[in-house]
Amino acid sequence: MRVLLFGRNGQVGWELQRALAPLGELVALATDSPQWPADFRAPERLAETVRALRPGVIVNAAAYTAVDRAESEPELAHSVNAEAPGVLARAAAASGAWLVHYGTDYVFDGSGDTPRDEDAPTAPLSAYGRSKLAGEDAIRASGCRHLILRTSWVYAARGGNFLRTMLRLAAERDSLRVVADQHGAPTGAELLADLTAHALRVLRQRPELGGTYHAAAAGVTSWHEYAQHVIARARERGLPVRVAPDAITPQTSADYPTPARRPLNSRLDCTRLAAAFDLVLPPWQQGVDRAVDELADR
Repeated sequence: MRVLLFGRNGQVGWELQRALAPLGELVALATDSPQWPADFRAPERLAETVRALRPGVIVNAAAYTAVDRAESEPELAHSVNAEAPGVLARAAAASGAWLVHYGTDYVFDGSGDTPRDEDAPTAPLSAYGRSKLAGEDAIRASGCRHLILRTSWVYAARGGNFLRTMLRLAAERDSLRVVADQHGAPTGAELLADLTAHALRVLRQRPELGGTYHAAAAGVTSWHEYAQHVIARARERGLPVRVAPDAITPQTSADYPTPARRPLNSRLDCTRLAAAFDLVLPPWQQGVDRAVDELADR
């Protein structure tokens, strides 16, 4: 079986190259891949790549993720996050391929404090969230065989993410102020990649399990508590940290206004995924510690 991966250089795409390799012949493309069209800013050409390569599985790890910039670039965000997945979905439907796609907790409005399940009403607060929801809708409307994994607070030991930003700032500053009223589960790109590969193996035998699932690490924290954990681990591992443990000050979202509104409640109920694919999702701290350790060991 041929597996076609888009977005190989992103955080999740990088880990997917490792996790998907045992499933079959892996063709991993970046935006600037010279041989096959893979630029999601020109979504109409993506179908050419699918028709030429004829994969059994298409995995879309490409996305426009600049949440604040999307407020001033909504058309570009929509092209990458909605139009391109729709093109891939229709191409998958025409060829009988599976399509794997990654969604986000930003499709919800973040009200309340209970975890959202897959059937909860969507109401995105931002242009980014609206573009991601439109991408999901296009996939489902295509009729293709699909697996959509909605996740939250993605990080890795490479790329740009909150974990790496906190480590950089902690090495430069004596104190930090971090938002404490937004809650969710930091989810490692490595975990998402492994969940994807496992789910694809199961779907080979049980295709009726396709659909939309929530996929995040277990537990819940705030950005402030997350930052404290990252910096404490970094200090244990000898990474350069100037910030003292008591010098990470909590603040509210109102104290730190941004162009895009963030959901205060990013909790995702992953019960359905765990039951369908016989999984135990690890606590968020486990993956975060591993990422910090990887950086410390470089």
